[in-house]
Amino acid sequence: MYNPRDMIDVISGNVRMTRNPFGIPKFLLNQWHYGVQAPIAGDALLFTGLMYQFSPYIEKSTNYLAQFEDSRWSDYLRYAKYVPGYLSGLGLWMMTSHAQKKESDAVLQNIVRILKASQVDFFYRPELDDYSGVLLYDFGDQDAFVRHARYVAGKLKKAGIRKLITVDPHTTYALKVLFPKYVDAVFDVKPYFELLTLQSRNGTRRVTLHDPCFYGRYLEMSDTPRSVLANIGIECVNIRNSGTFTGCCGGPAESISPKLSSEIVNKRISDLNATGEPIIAMCPICMGNLRKAGAKVEDLATLIANGL
Repeated sequence: MYNPRDMIDVISGNVRMTRNPFGIPKFLLNQWHYGVQAPIAGDALLFTGLMYQFSPYIEKSTNYLAQFEDSRWSDYLRYAKYVPGYLSGLGLWMMTSHAQKKESDAVLQNIVRILKASQVDFFYRPELDDYSGVLLYDFGDQDAFVRHARYVAGKLKKAGIRKLITVDPHTTYALKVLFPKYVDAVFDVKPYFELLTLQSRNGTRRVTLHDPCFYGRYLEMSDTPRSVLANIGIECVNIRNSGTFTGCCGGPAESISPKLSSEIVNKRISDLNATGEPIIAMCPICMGNLRKAGAKVEDLATLIANGL
């Protein structure tokens, strides 16, 4: 296990200097929207929180962490906080394949497709789309989280934004629960699947839906994606631990202890594989961690978009 304080120092330092935990310049990190023709004006801002964009870099960095955990090299993490955030971020960006970046971008492009198909009045402005800072809160660095959240909320308020459409459970929880509590910033926040009105009866299919912790336990929104899938002829097979009793994918622990994360995710995969049906995720961290452990997983937005 790595020293949690060392990891917190690296992440909070990167967020302070670059506004994201990896230090990657935003113009390199957030390119999914080019050529998608998302509206630039509308009723609600599509706010990705950059979490899907982080996916390939989470995989790349945690693979390195797994190699050196509990070795004599693990103590050197404490010196990483002295490396300029943009420098380490550029290195990580260069080491991550184009194919990995393209795959995570495709999920966001599919979300745009299904929002358009549901005639949702939304728009996207990349300069207003920022990381929520939720990992700082998860790791217990509340002061750093509050400072960053004030920055994000301030930009949104200055732009007159009142309604936000989110795409992942971590950002949704941060904006719905943490921003009002810690920075007195209240927005009308809805995850994209809550706005879908798609209908189809062209055959049936069965899948296993993995509820991420924030949607399942904390926001209690597990029924909504199941209703969306039922409306397009897809049945979600019940599993032992789901909804408010969902099992964790282990993703939140992987930056501190890849070994512990592996133990947790293998237990979760046993639950999911018990149905014999394809596994569907609706969180970039869950999807990445389940795949890394050998599970074949498809994202919820991709499943829906492929049925259009």
